[in-house]
Parts: sequence; C-alpha cells; structure tokens
Amino acid sequence: MGAMRAVRVHAFGPPQAHGVEDCKSPACGDGEVRIEVHAAGVNFPDLLLMAGEYQKLPPLPFVPGTDAAGVIAAIGAGVRGLRVGDRVLAHLDHGAYASQAVAPADWVYRLPETMSFIDAAAMGLVYQTAYFALMQRAAWRPGETVLITGAGGGVGLAAVQIARSQGALVIAGVSRPEQAEALRAAGADQVIVLAAEGLRENLRRQVLDATQGHGADVVIETVGGDVFDASLRAAAWCGRVVVVGFAGGRIPQIKANYLLVKNIAVAGLQWTDYRARQPERVRVVQQHLFDLHGAGKLRPHVDAVLPLEQFAEALARIREGRKTGKLVLDTRLPPSSPET
Repeated sequence: MGAMRAVRVHAFGPPQAHGVEDCKSPACGDGEVRIEVHAAGVNFPDLLLMAGEYQKLPPLPFVPGTDAAGVIAAIGAGVRGLRVGDRVLAHLDHGAYASQAVAPADWVYRLPETMSFIDAAAMGLVYQTAYFALMQRAAWRPGETVLITGAGGGVGLAAVQIARSQGALVIAGVSRPEQAEALRAAGADQVIVLAAEGLRENLRRQVLDATQGHGADVVIETVGGDVFDASLRAAAWCGRVVVVGFAGGRIPQIKANYLLVKNIAVAGLQWTDYRARQPERVRVVQQHLFDLHGAGKLRPHVDAVLPLEQFAEALARIREGRKTGKLVLDTRLPPSSPET
C-alpha cells in the first residue's frame, strides 16, 4: 500500500490544533473506490466535525472533508459503472482533506468532461443541500418568491443560483454589503443586508417592499438566531421555511401560534439522510446539477483556492465569514501558493 498526505484529527479541537501528515493510503474494500484527490471542498460542517460538535462523529483519528474531486486509482470488488482513470466527484462522511480518499461507489459520480476538479469540489455538499432544500423540502412552485439568508455562504449562494435557474424571484440576505455584487452576479433579483440593528422589522419590510407586500413564499434559512426569527415574519401566507443550519450560532425556538396565524410550515433538512436512504434520488439530482452547469446556469463562485496545508486558514475564513461562496483545497499546490 502506498503513502498519502492528509489532515489527521487525533483529538477534537479547533482547526489550528491539527496538521498535515504523511500516512498510509486508505484500503479500498468491496463496493468502494480509491480516488487520487485533486481538489477538496471546504464546508462549515467540517469545523463542527473537527471540534467534536457534529451530530455524528467518526472514531479518532480521522481525516475531515466531505467533497473530493479527482481520478479513480483503484476499484474494489462488486463495483459497476466506474473504471480506473475516471474523473469523479465523491460525497463523503469524511476523508476528503487528503491526497487520496476512499468512498462507497454509490456516492461517486463521473464528472462531465467540461467540468474542472475545482468546480466539482465547489459543487458538492452545498449544491445538493440547496437543491433538496428548495425543490424537495420547500416544494418550490413556479412563480414563487424565494428568500435566502446567509446567501454569501456556500449553501446560500448555491441556493441563489439554483432558484434563479428555475425561474424564481430571488431575494438574497447577506451579512456584509460587499457581498452584494457577487450575489447579483449569481442571479439575485434583490440583495438585502441582515444588519443586527432593527432586524426584526427591517427584514420584513425589505421583503415586503421587494414583493409588493406579498412576502416570501419560500425561505431557505441557514443562519438561525435573530435572522430565523425575522425570517418567519417575512414569510408569506402559506409560506414554507426550510431550516438548513445555524451558522449564526443560536438555535432558535419557534412559537407555534405564529405558524398557525399565518399558515406557515417549517421543515428541516439533513441532506445526508437522503444519501443514506435514497442514493438513486441523490444521483438523479447530481446529474441534473451537472446538466445545469453544462448549460451555463450554475457556476460555483470560488472565493479562493488554497493548498492542503492551509486548511486551517480556509476554515477560519468560514468561521469568521471572511469569504463569499466556496473555498477549495488543491492537493497539487505547494504549501504557500494560494490562488484567488
């Protein structure tokens, strides 16, 4: 068995407590493929996993990272439809922050010839999450308005693009005014700033102004806390709010009487459950996302490409909100050669 470079977590803690190590290549078992990883997407759940704060934790030590794009190097027994040398994207529970990774074949998707490894890694977890939130949990219908909070983040910006590709009127809520240009380029019809002062009234007023008093038919909510509370007030009659995460920190409490008065429905989304329970459905969605990319309707906004050794810097940018869209680790870059 060969060797690889990987970020290894030996004890739960902040990103800077971990480092890149030389270690053995992972074994490729039955029904699995081993991938030479060229690019890995950086996602907010990676922070939680490394800190020991995620709902499902792997045994120590482990390699973090859920999105891996690269070339198949080995195939286990029983794998069909994939070959050594195929360019692929893999959705993992963990293991992507490495020069090699092993994935169940059901979680591996052959890339279109025109898609780069960087784009593929940037279109992993966040685009699947955004699609299922909008089209499955919210059951978006033509003509409906979509409010997306935390729109400058990975899931948020993906949701903006997907909603726009379907013809929705899109309102993007951002934390920093400088993110507005990227959101408009991604297809947002209107960008609103989720300023803390007066948020409870300001968010509702801005959404009502943008929708001629109607409100948001669908809210894709990624922030939590005060933003979630304000978003409920901005929802239209019979609106649907989908809870994707709590990037703002506080997990909100819902007053059920407010749901009753406005006929609002609130749903949650844990995307990995779909991957575990309905892998073929996930595969169909992934192909649809590839097709939308090929048609020019989806283009991941990659804020920066960093070498594997700068994973802690990438995660710090996510934690502090110092990025728009996606950050990607390129395993082929030398340690001090970031690309922007």
